[in-house]
Amino acid sequence: MAEHGRVYPDSTEKRRRFVIFKENLEFVEKFNNDGEKTYKLSVNEFSDMTNEEFLSHHTGYKTPTGSSLTRSPKQMPGLYFPRPHIDYPDSVDWREQGAVTDIKNQIPCNACWAFAAMAAVEGITFIKTGQLVSLSEQQLLDCDKSSNGCQEGDMEAAYTYIIENGGTATEEEYPYLNTSVRQKCDTQKEKKHATHISDFVFVPESNQRALHKAVSMQPVSVAISANGTEFKSYKRGVFSGPCDGPLNHAVTIIGYGTENGTGTNYWLIKNSWGETWGEKGYMRILRSTTSSMDDGLCGLAIQAYYPIV
Repeated sequence: MAEHGRVYPDSTEKRRRFVIFKENLEFVEKFNNDGEKTYKLSVNEFSDMTNEEFLSHHTGYKTPTGSSLTRSPKQMPGLYFPRPHIDYPDSVDWREQGAVTDIKNQIPCNACWAFAAMAAVEGITFIKTGQLVSLSEQQLLDCDKSSNGCQEGDMEAAYTYIIENGGTATEEEYPYLNTSVRQKCDTQKEKKHATHISDFVFVPESNQRALHKAVSMQPVSVAISANGTEFKSYKRGVFSGPCDGPLNHAVTIIGYGTENGTGTNYWLIKNSWGETWGEKGYMRILRSTTSSMDDGLCGLAIQAYYPIV
Protein backbone atom coordinates (compact mmCIF):
# COMPACT_ATOMS: atom_id res chain seq x y z
CA MET A 1 0.00 0.00 0.00
CA ALA A 2 2.91 2.33 0.73
CA GLU A 3 4.08 1.79 -2.86
CA HIS A 4 1.03 3.72 -4.05
CA GLY A 5 1.41 6.56 -1.55
CA ARG A 6 -1.51 5.60 0.65
CA VAL A 7 -1.81 7.66 3.85
CA TYR A 8 -4.61 7.00 6.35
CA PRO A 9 -5.98 9.30 9.07
CA ASP A 10 -5.52 6.83 11.93
CA SER A 11 -4.51 3.26 12.81
CA THR A 12 -8.11 2.02 12.76
CA GLU A 13 -8.59 3.10 9.17
CA LYS A 14 -5.19 1.70 8.23
CA ARG A 15 -6.13 -1.72 9.65
CA ARG A 16 -9.46 -1.65 7.81
CA ARG A 17 -7.75 -0.82 4.54
CA PHE A 18 -5.18 -3.55 5.07
CA VAL A 19 -7.95 -6.13 5.45
CA ILE A 20 -9.51 -4.98 2.16
CA PHE A 21 -6.10 -4.98 0.47
CA LYS A 22 -5.40 -8.50 1.69
CA GLU A 23 -8.75 -9.73 0.34
CA ASN A 24 -8.00 -8.19 -3.05
CA LEU A 25 -4.49 -9.64 -3.04
CA GLU A 26 -5.82 -13.12 -2.33
CA PHE A 27 -8.35 -12.73 -5.15
CA VAL A 28 -5.61 -11.66 -7.58
CA GLU A 29 -3.31 -14.53 -6.64
CA LYS A 30 -6.06 -17.12 -6.92
CA PHE A 31 -7.13 -15.74 -10.30
CA ASN A 32 -3.59 -15.69 -11.70
CA ASN A 33 -2.94 -19.26 -10.59
CA ASP A 34 -5.76 -20.40 -12.86
CA GLY A 35 -3.99 -21.12 -16.15
CA GLU A 36 -7.21 -21.01 -18.17
CA LYS A 37 -7.46 -17.21 -18.24
CA THR A 38 -6.62 -14.97 -21.20
CA TYR A 39 -5.42 -12.12 -18.97
CA LYS A 40 -3.67 -11.41 -15.68
CA LEU A 41 -4.52 -9.29 -12.66
CA SER A 42 -2.36 -7.27 -10.29
CA VAL A 43 -2.76 -5.31 -7.09
CA ASN A 44 -2.70 -1.58 -7.80
CA GLU A 45 -3.53 1.78 -6.26
CA PHE A 46 -7.19 0.72 -6.04
CA SER A 47 -6.60 -2.50 -4.11
CA ASP A 48 -7.35 -1.01 -0.68
CA MET A 49 -10.88 -0.14 -1.83
CA THR A 50 -13.98 -2.28 -1.96
CA ASN A 51 -15.56 -2.56 -5.39
CA GLU A 52 -18.41 -0.33 -4.26
CA GLU A 53 -16.03 2.40 -3.11
CA PHE A 54 -14.00 2.16 -6.28
CA LEU A 55 -16.98 2.44 -8.61
CA SER A 56 -18.40 5.39 -6.68
CA HIS A 57 -15.33 7.53 -7.48
CA HIS A 58 -13.83 6.16 -10.69
CA THR A 59 -16.66 5.78 -13.18
CA GLY A 60 -19.50 8.28 -13.78
CA TYR A 61 -21.33 7.28 -16.94
CA LYS A 62 -25.10 7.71 -17.02
CA THR A 63 -27.19 6.55 -19.97
CA PRO A 64 -28.64 9.69 -21.58
CA THR A 65 -32.38 10.22 -21.53
CA GLY A 66 -32.43 12.94 -24.17
CA SER A 67 -34.64 15.16 -22.05
CA SER A 68 -31.86 17.65 -21.28
CA LEU A 69 -30.34 17.75 -24.76
CA THR A 70 -31.07 20.24 -27.50
CA ARG A 71 -29.96 17.94 -30.29
CA SER A 72 -29.79 14.22 -31.03
CA PRO A 73 -26.90 12.30 -32.60
CA LYS A 74 -26.99 11.35 -36.24
CA GLN A 75 -27.37 7.73 -37.13
CA MET A 76 -24.32 6.19 -38.74
CA PRO A 77 -24.59 7.33 -42.36
CA GLY A 78 -25.26 4.87 -45.14
CA LEU A 79 -21.93 5.67 -46.75
CA TYR A 80 -20.15 4.17 -43.75
CA PHE A 81 -22.70 1.56 -42.73
CA PRO A 82 -20.77 -1.68 -43.19
CA ARG A 83 -21.89 -4.34 -45.60
CA PRO A 84 -20.85 -8.00 -45.34
CA HIS A 85 -18.57 -7.85 -48.37
CA ILE A 86 -16.58 -4.82 -47.20
CA ASP A 87 -13.12 -5.58 -45.83
CA TYR A 88 -11.57 -3.72 -42.92
CA PRO A 89 -7.89 -3.45 -42.02
CA ASP A 90 -6.78 -6.52 -40.04
CA SER A 91 -5.66 -4.27 -37.22
CA VAL A 92 -5.80 -0.61 -36.26
CA ASP A 93 -3.94 1.22 -33.51
CA TRP A 94 -4.52 4.94 -33.60
CA ARG A 95 -1.56 5.46 -31.26
CA GLU A 96 0.73 4.41 -34.10
CA GLN A 97 -0.80 7.10 -36.31
CA GLY A 98 -0.19 9.76 -33.65
CA ALA A 99 -3.88 10.34 -32.94
CA VAL A 100 -3.89 9.52 -29.21
CA THR A 101 -2.73 11.77 -26.37
CA ASP A 102 -1.06 10.45 -23.22
CA ILE A 103 -3.06 8.51 -20.66
CA LYS A 104 -4.90 10.78 -18.25
CA ASN A 105 -6.31 10.22 -14.77
CA GLN A 106 -9.86 11.23 -13.82
CA ILE A 107 -9.37 10.56 -10.09
CA PRO A 108 -11.06 11.65 -7.81
CA CYS A 109 -13.88 12.72 -10.12
CA ASN A 110 -16.58 10.62 -11.84
CA ALA A 111 -15.58 12.21 -15.13
CA CYS A 112 -15.10 9.17 -17.38
CA TRP A 113 -17.65 10.55 -19.84
CA ALA A 114 -15.65 13.76 -20.31
CA PHE A 115 -12.35 11.90 -20.82
CA ALA A 116 -13.90 9.43 -23.27
CA ALA A 117 -15.49 12.21 -25.32
CA MET A 118 -12.38 14.38 -25.41
CA ALA A 119 -10.15 11.47 -26.43
CA ALA A 120 -12.38 10.91 -29.45
CA VAL A 121 -12.33 14.62 -30.32
CA GLU A 122 -8.54 14.69 -29.95
CA GLY A 123 -8.34 11.75 -32.33
CA ILE A 124 -10.52 13.12 -35.11
CA THR A 125 -8.87 16.55 -34.79
CA PHE A 126 -5.49 14.95 -35.45
CA ILE A 127 -6.84 12.90 -38.34
CA LYS A 128 -8.26 16.03 -39.99
CA THR A 129 -5.52 18.56 -39.17
CA GLY A 130 -2.36 16.61 -38.36
CA GLN A 131 -2.19 18.37 -34.99
CA LEU A 132 -2.41 16.35 -31.76
CA VAL A 133 -3.62 18.60 -28.96
CA SER A 134 -4.66 17.58 -25.45
CA LEU A 135 -8.11 19.05 -24.83
CA SER A 136 -9.82 20.21 -21.63
CA GLU A 137 -12.00 17.79 -19.70
CA GLN A 138 -12.28 20.38 -16.94
CA GLN A 139 -14.16 22.67 -19.30
CA LEU A 140 -16.81 20.00 -19.83
CA LEU A 141 -17.09 19.41 -16.08
CA ASP A 142 -17.48 23.12 -15.29
CA CYS A 143 -19.43 24.43 -18.27
CA ASP A 144 -21.63 21.63 -19.63
CA LYS A 145 -24.79 22.30 -17.64
CA SER A 146 -26.67 19.30 -19.05
CA SER A 147 -24.29 16.98 -17.17
CA ASN A 148 -23.63 16.78 -13.45
CA GLY A 149 -19.92 17.49 -13.38
CA CYS A 150 -18.08 15.04 -11.16
CA GLN A 151 -21.27 13.17 -10.32
CA GLU A 152 -22.19 11.77 -13.73
CA GLY A 153 -22.56 12.57 -17.41
CA ASP A 154 -22.56 11.14 -20.92
CA MET A 155 -20.90 11.63 -24.29
CA GLU A 156 -24.05 12.88 -26.03
CA ALA A 157 -24.17 15.83 -23.65
CA ALA A 158 -20.43 16.42 -24.00
CA TYR A 159 -20.52 16.52 -27.80
CA THR A 160 -23.64 18.68 -27.79
CA TYR A 161 -21.95 21.20 -25.50
CA ILE A 162 -18.82 21.38 -27.69
CA ILE A 163 -20.95 22.00 -30.80
CA GLU A 164 -23.11 24.67 -29.19
CA ASN A 165 -20.11 26.38 -27.58
CA GLY A 166 -18.36 26.55 -30.94
CA GLY A 167 -15.40 24.48 -29.77
CA THR A 168 -13.28 23.61 -26.78
CA ALA A 169 -10.09 24.80 -25.10
CA THR A 170 -6.82 22.95 -24.66
CA GLU A 171 -5.80 21.14 -21.49
CA GLU A 172 -3.03 23.71 -21.08
CA GLU A 173 -5.46 26.62 -21.32
CA TYR A 174 -8.14 25.09 -19.06
CA PRO A 175 -6.30 22.47 -16.93
CA TYR A 176 -7.74 19.56 -14.99
CA LEU A 177 -8.00 20.31 -11.26
CA ASN A 178 -8.16 16.80 -9.76
CA THR A 179 -11.08 17.70 -7.52
CA SER A 180 -14.47 16.12 -6.98
CA VAL A 181 -16.13 19.51 -6.44
CA ARG A 182 -17.71 21.19 -9.44
CA GLN A 183 -16.06 24.51 -10.25
CA LYS A 184 -17.51 27.69 -11.71
CA CYS A 185 -17.25 27.81 -15.50
CA ASP A 186 -14.43 30.10 -16.65
CA THR A 187 -16.31 31.88 -19.42
CA GLN A 188 -13.18 33.57 -20.79
CA LYS A 189 -11.25 30.32 -21.20
CA GLU A 190 -14.41 28.62 -22.44
CA LYS A 191 -14.29 30.74 -25.61
CA LYS A 192 -10.63 30.06 -26.43
CA HIS A 193 -11.29 27.35 -28.98
CA ALA A 194 -8.47 25.03 -30.01
CA THR A 195 -10.77 22.85 -32.09
CA HIS A 196 -14.42 22.26 -32.85
CA ILE A 197 -16.81 19.58 -34.04
CA SER A 198 -19.79 19.98 -36.34
CA ASP A 199 -21.80 16.94 -35.26
CA PHE A 200 -21.59 13.48 -33.72
CA VAL A 201 -22.78 10.06 -34.81
CA PHE A 202 -24.45 7.20 -32.95
CA VAL A 203 -23.09 3.84 -34.07
CA PRO A 204 -26.00 1.39 -34.58
CA GLU A 205 -26.74 -0.24 -31.23
CA SER A 206 -25.34 -3.72 -30.57
CA ASN A 207 -23.77 -3.92 -34.03
CA GLN A 208 -20.11 -4.89 -33.75
CA ARG A 209 -19.68 -4.82 -37.52
CA ALA A 210 -20.69 -1.17 -37.55
CA LEU A 211 -18.44 -0.46 -34.56
CA HIS A 212 -15.58 -2.24 -36.34
CA LYS A 213 -16.01 0.04 -39.34
CA ALA A 214 -16.25 3.17 -37.18
CA VAL A 215 -13.04 2.38 -35.27
CA SER A 216 -11.24 1.75 -38.56
CA MET A 217 -12.00 5.42 -39.39
CA GLN A 218 -11.32 7.10 -36.02
CA PRO A 219 -11.35 6.66 -32.21
CA VAL A 220 -14.85 6.01 -30.84
CA SER A 221 -16.20 6.76 -27.35
CA VAL A 222 -18.23 3.94 -25.78
CA ALA A 223 -20.05 3.11 -22.57
CA ILE A 224 -19.12 -0.11 -20.78
CA SER A 225 -19.83 -2.08 -17.65
CA ALA A 226 -16.72 -1.80 -15.46
CA ASN A 227 -18.04 -3.87 -12.57
CA GLY A 228 -16.06 -6.49 -10.70
CA THR A 229 -12.67 -7.01 -9.09
CA GLU A 230 -11.35 -8.40 -12.37
CA PHE A 231 -11.86 -5.13 -14.24
CA LYS A 232 -10.51 -3.04 -11.37
CA SER A 233 -7.40 -5.23 -11.08
CA TYR A 234 -6.71 -5.86 -14.79
CA LYS A 235 -3.00 -5.82 -15.63
CA ARG A 236 -2.33 -7.37 -19.05
CA GLY A 237 -3.65 -9.72 -21.72
CA VAL A 238 -7.02 -9.87 -23.45
CA PHE A 239 -9.75 -9.20 -20.90
CA SER A 240 -12.57 -11.73 -21.27
CA GLY A 241 -14.83 -10.83 -18.36
CA PRO A 242 -16.77 -11.09 -16.20
CA CYS A 243 -18.18 -7.58 -16.28
CA ASP A 244 -21.90 -7.96 -15.76
CA GLY A 245 -24.13 -5.12 -14.68
CA PRO A 246 -25.31 -1.75 -15.97
CA LEU A 247 -23.25 0.53 -18.20
CA ASN A 248 -21.44 2.70 -15.67
CA HIS A 249 -18.15 3.75 -17.25
CA ALA A 250 -16.96 5.35 -20.49
CA VAL A 251 -13.75 4.72 -22.44
CA THR A 252 -12.47 5.31 -25.95
CA ILE A 253 -11.83 2.50 -28.42
CA ILE A 254 -8.62 3.44 -30.24
CA GLY A 255 -8.09 0.27 -32.24
CA TYR A 256 -8.48 -3.46 -32.62
CA GLY A 257 -6.39 -6.46 -33.58
CA THR A 258 -5.53 -10.10 -33.00
CA GLU A 259 -3.12 -11.30 -30.32
CA ASN A 260 -0.04 -13.04 -31.66
CA GLY A 261 0.21 -16.67 -30.67
CA THR A 262 -3.32 -17.16 -29.38
CA GLY A 263 -5.24 -15.67 -32.30
CA THR A 264 -7.57 -13.93 -29.84
CA ASN A 265 -9.37 -10.92 -31.33
CA TYR A 266 -9.58 -7.79 -29.22
CA TRP A 267 -10.63 -4.16 -29.03
CA LEU A 268 -8.00 -1.71 -27.78
CA ILE A 269 -9.39 0.81 -25.31
CA LYS A 270 -7.96 3.92 -23.71
CA ASN A 271 -9.02 4.31 -20.08
CA SER A 272 -8.73 7.30 -17.72
CA TRP A 273 -7.37 5.65 -14.56
CA GLY A 274 -3.72 6.56 -14.99
CA GLU A 275 -0.78 4.55 -16.34
CA THR A 276 -0.47 2.15 -13.38
CA TRP A 277 -3.73 0.41 -14.32
CA GLY A 278 -3.73 -2.18 -17.09
CA GLU A 279 -1.26 -2.09 -19.96
CA LYS A 280 0.09 1.37 -19.09
CA GLY A 281 -3.44 2.73 -18.97
CA TYR A 282 -4.87 0.70 -21.85
CA MET A 283 -6.88 -2.52 -22.01
CA ARG A 284 -7.31 -5.14 -24.68
CA ILE A 285 -10.80 -6.57 -24.42
CA LEU A 286 -12.25 -9.60 -26.20
CA ARG A 287 -13.80 -8.81 -29.60
CA SER A 288 -16.38 -11.09 -31.14
CA THR A 289 -15.96 -12.03 -34.80
CA THR A 290 -18.57 -14.79 -34.89
CA SER A 291 -21.58 -12.53 -34.46
CA SER A 292 -21.89 -8.97 -35.71
CA MET A 293 -25.16 -8.35 -33.87
CA ASP A 294 -24.50 -8.45 -30.14
CA ASP A 295 -23.83 -6.10 -27.26
CA GLY A 296 -20.11 -6.86 -27.09
CA LEU A 297 -18.21 -7.83 -23.96
CA CYS A 298 -19.03 -5.44 -21.11
CA GLY A 299 -21.75 -3.98 -23.34
CA LEU A 300 -19.27 -1.87 -25.31
CA ALA A 301 -21.30 -2.03 -28.55
CA ILE A 302 -24.54 -0.72 -26.99
CA GLN A 303 -23.81 3.02 -26.79
CA ALA A 304 -20.98 4.15 -29.06
CA TYR A 305 -20.45 7.61 -30.55
CA TYR A 306 -17.92 9.42 -32.68
CA PRO A 307 -17.55 13.15 -33.41
CA ILE A 308 -17.40 14.80 -36.83
CA VAL A 309 -15.15 17.79 -37.52
